[in-house]
Amino acid sequence: MARSNTPPTAKEGKTNWKAFLQLLMQANPPKLILGIALGLSVISTLVSLVIPLFTKNAVDSFSVSSISWAQISGMAIAFFGMAIGSGVSIYLLNYAGQRVVAGIRDRLWKKLLVLPVSYYDNNETGDTISRMTNDTAVIKGLITEHMSGFITGIISIIGSIVVLLYMDWRMTLIMFSVFPLAFLILFPLGRQMFLVSKGLQTETAGFTAILNRVLSEIRLVKAANAEPGEYAEGSKGIGKLFQFGLKEGRIQAMMSPLVSFVMLMLFVVLFGYGGMRVSSGAITAGQLVAFMLYLFQIVMPITQITQFFTQMQKAMGATDTILKVLDHVEEKPHEGDSVKDASQSLHLEQVAFSYKEGEPVLKNVSFTMEAGKVTAIVGPSGSGKTTMFSLLERFYTPQSGSIKLGSDSIEKFSLVSWRSQIGYVSQESPLIAGTIRDNICYGMEREVSLEELKQAARMAYADAFIEELPNQYETEVGERGIKLSGGQRQRIAIARALLRNPKILMLDEATSSLDSKSEVVVQQALQNLMQGRTTLVIAHRLSTVVDADQIVFLDKGKVTGMGTHQELLASHEMYREFAAQQLQLQDQQAAAVIPQLAEMAKHEELRA
Repeated sequence: MARSNTPPTAKEGKTNWKAFLQLLMQANPPKLILGIALGLSVISTLVSLVIPLFTKNAVDSFSVSSISWAQISGMAIAFFGMAIGSGVSIYLLNYAGQRVVAGIRDRLWKKLLVLPVSYYDNNETGDTISRMTNDTAVIKGLITEHMSGFITGIISIIGSIVVLLYMDWRMTLIMFSVFPLAFLILFPLGRQMFLVSKGLQTETAGFTAILNRVLSEIRLVKAANAEPGEYAEGSKGIGKLFQFGLKEGRIQAMMSPLVSFVMLMLFVVLFGYGGMRVSSGAITAGQLVAFMLYLFQIVMPITQITQFFTQMQKAMGATDTILKVLDHVEEKPHEGDSVKDASQSLHLEQVAFSYKEGEPVLKNVSFTMEAGKVTAIVGPSGSGKTTMFSLLERFYTPQSGSIKLGSDSIEKFSLVSWRSQIGYVSQESPLIAGTIRDNICYGMEREVSLEELKQAARMAYADAFIEELPNQYETEVGERGIKLSGGQRQRIAIARALLRNPKILMLDEATSSLDSKSEVVVQQALQNLMQGRTTLVIAHRLSTVVDADQIVFLDKGKVTGMGTHQELLASHEMYREFAAQQLQLQDQQAAAVIPQLAEMAKHEELRA
């Protein structure tokens, strides 16, 4: 049975606390700094527990004569120490949070670069970007804004309760009679907030994917007059985000008044009961004031703890999506042997492949690409030509059969070593945003000298137009090379391949989208590139491969014919039809191309 080309994640299931903590620990958090920050927060909290006792004594024995400089100094030092400790703690927590997020993002970035092509076939780019930006920001917010409040809040609540029970256990029990009621009301709302938050994260990722898709192809959008359709799609996403925002707002609108109502009711009851206790002499006025201050030190942390759990639920959802990326089966770029001799023939033996089970793209394909010779793959669209290139690049693995270099399966070699033997020039020749030098040298691990750069450009017939540019090799090409023409982009791609000096060359009809003048120049550059290399060409036009050493005709994933141009004309009916249709066009275009060929010949004489 065929294997799936979308590897499952290593772990499935609901994210738990253990997974979240493992994610944090694997990000190598600065433990010492976190410990200092939390220690300072704890000290500040403990100091704050002493302040109501100072206030109690001051109220009970208040008179001008009773106030001493020691009391004033003690209060001032306590407040000043709290402020300094809190400020330093906040900064250190932010530092720790940023370090943790940087660690997670570094792991994600490293992972994204080694994920197989199949992952990107099944996941939108914008969704993946959201994992790197939005989800990690949620985790950072938990650490920098809520973790300290959670820990110090628990200490503040426990400390305040202990002191309150010591001061007046009756009033303390009255106070706590309200909290179970508040919990029963607020817990279901907190659960709803978690579900809304998780849905909001999912919709945000989806909306990011729409933005990335549309903005990266804005020229296509405008050329196709697709603005209304894309606006409608984007508006739908905005509307969903709006609805989730309203749900979140409704829950908050219920929670905030409920909390305020419970607290107000509690204050009224305690003030009333406390006033009675003061009037009866059971407690002093200072004790009542201190009691109310401690109550504040319970109420405020409860709010912080509630926010912590809300943010924690968001962070758990973010962890779940991040782990799905981190746990995905990845490529092992350096695992395997180095290619010793790539100047050998390539053999495809009974190769079968499908993207989806039950929908084969290649069916038992077998042929040999002789070392140093040109093999062309021709056939109708959808016959599997580009898929064959992807298998040779090892973007995918055949479900059955094998691809061999000489007598060794290419799976034996490390991906880095194998791909370094291949030069690939596609129809579109993708360029990165940067300079011409950046694009020609892209992927080179060593420093490339200016002379090497110019030599590669010269052999690719790119030197003439590059040297006419104001900044020459330092000219910015724009996003995806938009500032250059199609022929110029192709020649830079050929120069890049020449600089790598590959032993195996794959050409995905590199001239099919060019005008006749550009095609002449690019074809000449390709002749330079193909010399002495094992070359595989995808041909959409037979006129470009009639001189190939071998032509393989591929139809519906099967090899239906092999041989030279003349041999296939004599033996393959569909090839004859292709030739009859396409070579007529060649004759019609010859008159336009001949003057350009003469110009090329003259230019060659001058270069010589």
